[in-house]
Amino acid sequence: MYTRSALLLTTVLALGACSESFSNSQNASSRPPLPENILELAAPNQDLATAYLRPEDNCYWYMHASPVETTRLPLRTIEGNPICVKRAE
Repeated sequence: MYTRSALLLTTVLALGACSESFSNSQNASSRPPLPENILELAAPNQDLATAYLRPEDNCYWYMHASPVETTRLPLRTIEGNPICVKRAE
């Protein structure tokens, strides 16, 4: 009895760890699209589908997914500068 329960619990936990987080997939689709000029400025090899404007610093950030972890990185131009907008005064 205990072996069967332990096996079932282990299977459920293992399958749950392999699935995409529901909050991440829902959050990325609810963001507004990037302006055309930002798309033109952005360097290649950045995930523009996950890019968003962060209000704390008024810069664009995107989610970089590597095999180990997913990290927020600043969206950069071809020259390597972060893409930011001026604050409205």
